[in-house]
Amino acid sequence: MNAPPLSVDEALDRLLAAAAPIAGVETVPTLSALGRVLAVSQVSAIAVPPLDNSAMDGYAVRVADLAVEGDTRLPVSQRVLAGTLGQPLVPGTAARIFTGAPVPPGADAVVMQEQTTAEGDSVVIHGRVAPGTSIRRAGEDIAAGATVLTAGTRLAPQHLGLAASVGLASLPVVRRLRVATFFTGDELVNPGEPLPAGKIYNSNRYTVNALLAGLGCEVIDLGTVADDLETTVRVLAAAAEQADVVLTSGGVSVGEADFVKAAVGRLGHLDLWRIAVKPGKPLAFGEVAGKPFLGLPGNPVSVFVTWCLFARPFLLRLQGVMEVMPKACWLQADFDWLRPDKRREFLRARRVADTDPPGRVEIHPHQGSGVLTSTVWAEGLVDVPAATPIRRGDWVRFIPFAELR
Repeated sequence: MNAPPLSVDEALDRLLAAAAPIAGVETVPTLSALGRVLAVSQVSAIAVPPLDNSAMDGYAVRVADLAVEGDTRLPVSQRVLAGTLGQPLVPGTAARIFTGAPVPPGADAVVMQEQTTAEGDSVVIHGRVAPGTSIRRAGEDIAAGATVLTAGTRLAPQHLGLAASVGLASLPVVRRLRVATFFTGDELVNPGEPLPAGKIYNSNRYTVNALLAGLGCEVIDLGTVADDLETTVRVLAAAAEQADVVLTSGGVSVGEADFVKAAVGRLGHLDLWRIAVKPGKPLAFGEVAGKPFLGLPGNPVSVFVTWCLFARPFLLRLQGVMEVMPKACWLQADFDWLRPDKRREFLRARRVADTDPPGRVEIHPHQGSGVLTSTVWAEGLVDVPAATPIRRGDWVRFIPFAELR
């Protein structure tokens, strides 16, 4: 008797448990490190800011020189620009200061210029300020010796800015993951070629290779493979020889022309291939010639959804990323889903604009696994637990596509 399908969580746990991070580190310029995975945690050699500095344009003063009530007139003894160092503040005077400029020694507050009136070589300060006003303290953002970026971080633009702020001109990153892909099916034709009757264009090749590129992988594209066991075995062996991971689409179900499952069995083994998920039930995972193997379904939407749920976190973990799960939010359903499947479902959906109250989500009217237009229309996936009807107004878990990049 066949074992029951694995749940989504069981399958994901097995995938992540099997994802041994790859070895290999390279140093790249910080300007070129976007999307790469940091290999070694980075420590700041400096404090940020390095000195107490002004949070705004105004006047640096000693609070003791200000009247308790009313205005105070002080001579302006110096001007301090950003990037320069002022002289110690003479008691009873003020220093004209600009945003980011170091606070001169002796000053203990900055009065913003809107609270002052300049009169010749003097300034009239209207009212009193507390010590520390409008001063950014040295090291209040980053202390010298603090860890600023941790290993396993997938570097976003703000990470690169942070690295630059502490003087890191280059960063050690995990080498690019090499992923070999091919796509099976006698019915597949490449875009740009004539489309004979009964054939379809190979959209999965473009979707999968683009998704891999978005993760920073090095893609080894082996193209389309005919529905033939010996051909599939040969290409599969070549893929395993060249790459860290082999990823395919199609041929992992139970049809007579589904040869990928048999080919993997000849060169390695499958650990799982039936998952209680819709779309995407025929997902395969195993090993070919010592390399991890992922076999995505053949239907275009099933490919996209199983990529989001399984392939993406697995490939990120191989690169050393620990936080691989997307952050979801809860929105109210602007739809009814009254005939749920016994499997856990992921519905293509998007937020409803101009609703009262806000925070509602609608689903695409056609949820078939071949309706690729639904993935373009949608902004994310609604996660529907198995055998759970949804009624308008119910709260549902929504995973934005922005979390799946």
